[in-house]
Amino acid sequence: MSDARLDAMARHMWDARRARQNFVNLPDALKPASIAEAYQAQEVYYRLAEPVYGAVGGVKVATTTKVMQQLMGITHPCGGAIFQSTIHASPARIAKNDFVNLRVESEIALKLGRDMPASGAPWTAQSVVPHVAGAMPAYELIEDRNAVYTETQAVSMIVENCWNGGVVIGEPKAVTAKDIVGITGHQTLNGKALGSGKSEDPFATLAWLANLVAERGRDLKAGMVVITGSLIPTFSIAPGDHAVFAVDGLGEIVMDVI
Repeated sequence: MSDARLDAMARHMWDARRARQNFVNLPDALKPASIAEAYQAQEVYYRLAEPVYGAVGGVKVATTTKVMQQLMGITHPCGGAIFQSTIHASPARIAKNDFVNLRVESEIALKLGRDMPASGAPWTAQSVVPHVAGAMPAYELIEDRNAVYTETQAVSMIVENCWNGGVVIGEPKAVTAKDIVGITGHQTLNGKALGSGKSEDPFATLAWLANLVAERGRDLKAGMVVITGSLIPTFSIAPGDHAVFAVDGLGEIVMDVI
């Protein structure tokens, strides 16, 4: 695949995001021919984003539910990067006006304590455990730019880094796999219960993401943050909102929207 074509894909999505335009799929002339090509263009997107948002500081998983996968015509999750300057410690104050359309996912994040080189692939839920320093509640900040989900194509979303707009994270606590598989998270918004849900296997998600980036020759580095999928449905948020996400055994995080 020509570098010029990949560059055109990435620049199209980057320019639209920087111009705060509503999300639309890549035009047919620039549509990736495959998921693999979309990830190649995502690598170019990183090079455009890093001067603005800092180096890649972590990774995210997207489209983990069957419903979202069916909408986008795929049968698997997708992955993207988290940039260093968009990683916020709880309690966090997030400006709604920094986003075209801010949505929030309540997740469990893992903090890496050891490098996970591409040469270590294929990773498994068991082999990643020694590389994890701790787990904590997290919010993923979704910048979907008012996308129409029923029309969104996975390849276009992948090129735009799966809509990541940053994360809010708590303090990591040392865990084993049995500590965080199937634990419950509780989301409140302005003091009212919004929903609860159980985790699946965050270590399995980490393994999947590590294998995904290894296919592209990327390592995961000690200190990186890995978010592993929402425990409750994605929700919208507005200025003045006060959100608290508590996870059994891991504590809570707090976010105020201004």
